This record gives sequence, structure tokens and C-alpha cells, in this order.
Amino acid sequence: MINDTYQFTTQLKLLNELLMKHCFLLNFVTAVFFTAYASCSTDNVISNKADILNRGNNKDSMSNKINMRIGSNTFSATLTNDATGAAFKALLPLTINMKELNGNEKYFDLPTKLPADPSTPAGIQTGDLMLYGSNTLVLFYKTFSTPYSYTKIGKVDNVASLAAALGNSNVTVTFELQ
Repeated sequence: MINDTYQFTTQLKLLNELLMKHCFLLNFVTAVFFTAYASCSTDNVISNKADILNRGNNKDSMSNKINMRIGSNTFSATLTNDATGAAFKALLPLTINMKELNGNEKYFDLPTKLPADPSTPAGIQTGDLMLYGSNTLVLFYKTFSTPYSYTKIGKVDNVASLAAALGNSNVTVTFELQ
């Protein structure tokens, strides 16, 4: 019986020492983690995110203004201030052959997918620059209603001669930063 008590006491002491070591280690790791966390700045995270969104743009990367050249005509457009607008802007400059569709739009299948958040607009407006699905760029040159869902990318600022410039067949369009 004495021997059993001695073994039990010895095991209890070893267990106590082991627990003390683990508690010390746990406290040490927790202190290091919170010290590292407290030294992080959310300002750096935000600016790094903005840098990523604007990477590759040598001109004024804070502007959402672009130029759209169709033949000898240049139109300015304003991109949306979201992930879709930023992803499209990262592709610029971009020269594409847009195909005619339905007598009201030109479209082009981009080689890469863009972030999409589609919704059905109340109506399509002349000059709307939209994304159908996640990679079809659509430029509308007439106003009409639609049952289809699109993600807005931007809008042509002055649409006065847009339809005439686009014509009624396929057309080459260059999108570039202002």
C-alpha cells in the first residue's frame, strides 16, 4: 500500500510538472501572438489592397476614367468603383473586335473571367458597358428594356454620336486609361 501511494505521489508530481511546462508554453505563445497582432496596422492592409487593385496602371491609378476609341472617334467613359471595374481596368489597354448583336449592342468574349455580381437592370441605357456572365463584355448603343442579368462595368460619358461610330456591323474598339 505504501508503495502504491509512493508511485501515485510520484506520478502526480510528474503530471504537475508537465502541466506547468505546458501552461508556460501556452502563455508564451499567446503573448507572442497578441504582441504581433497589436503591432499590425490596418492602414497597411487597406493600402496594399488598393495597390493590388491598381497594379499595372502607370497613369493616374485612382481615376476610373478611360478612353474608348472607335475609328477616329474617342469617347470617355467612367468605370464602376468596385471589383469588376478594377479588374477590367487591369486589362487595359485593350484593343478588341466587338461583334454586332440585335442592332443594339456590341460584344466580345474576354479571355479571362472578371468578378461578377449580375442583376437585371430596370433598363439598358445607351452607353452602358456591362458584363454578361463573367467574361462577355457588352457595349450598348441603344436604350431598351431587357430580361437578362448583367454586371455593370461602366458608362460612356457622352453618347451623342456613339451609335453612329459603332455602326451596324463588327467594329474594332480600343479601351485605354485616360
